[in-house]
Parts: sequence; structure tokens; C-alpha cells
Amino acid sequence: MPSDNDESIFDGGFGGPGPEDFANAAAALAAGLIREAQDLAQAAAALRAVAMPNPPGVAGGEALSDVRRMRMVLHTAGEAALRAALALDAAALLAEARTPVEHAARIAEAAKRVGVPANTLAPALRAAALDFRTDDAAARIAASTLAADLCAALAQGG
Repeated sequence: MPSDNDESIFDGGFGGPGPEDFANAAAALAAGLIREAQDLAQAAAALRAVAMPNPPGVAGGEALSDVRRMRMVLHTAGEAALRAALALDAAALLAEARTPVEHAARIAEAAKRVGVPANTLAPALRAAALDFRTDDAAARIAASTLAADLCAALAQGG
């Protein structure tokens, strides 16, 4: 029987998150990215609505009179829509079993198609890891690890 001071009982280590935990983490990050995409799409729609006048007969809707402001609003709406598309694409990619480096390469390709830098997605990934909606500690650790690994790979260029 080992004594209280015998550390040999810990030789195998405690382990870390397992494959199922990383699968749950990828699903949770994908869900967080979908929530982010939804918020970005709503922001894009609201910004476009600000720039467009109401139809004839609908009170209170004047188009922006300053062309510079309208361009800025429409540009920002477009950027929000592009980032929403990238977040949705990344969420779909996370459903596939790959290493973080492979995921980052695929996300970088998607970002290139959308026309934004790949590391644009890093804040959304970190936020998704923080907004983890479960009490499964191993999956939380896996989500933080996966998000950190993806962010590091995206920062290196995918």
C-alpha cells in the first residue's frame, strides 16, 4: 500500500482532455462562431437599413445626406457581412476532424476568398472559448487549448 508521500501513484499523470473533449470543444467553438456570425449579420442589416431611405409613404426615413457617411456605413455593413460569412465558414470547417494547423490553413483559405486577413477570426475564436456553455471542465480546457492553437496558427499565416 503506498504511503501518503509516495508520488509513484501519479506516474501515469492525470492526463488532459481526450479526443471526445476536443470534439466537444470544436463543436462549442463552432456554435460560438455561429452566434458571432448571427450578431455580425444583424449589424450588417441594421447598417444597411440606416443607409437606405424608407419606401415612399413611410414616415421618418430619410437617406443619409452626406455621401461620405453613406459610403462609410455601407462599407462597414459590407465588412460585417464578410466577417459573418467567414465565421460561418470557419464553424463548418471545425466540424471536420483535423489538427489545429490544418484547420488554420483551411480557415486562411476561406479568409482569402472573403478578402479579409485570417487572424481577423482570432477574437471571435477567443470569445467562443470564453463563452463556453457547459460545466464540462475537460471540454472547457480543450476549447481554450484549441482556440489558442488556432489563433497562433492563424497569426503565423494559417
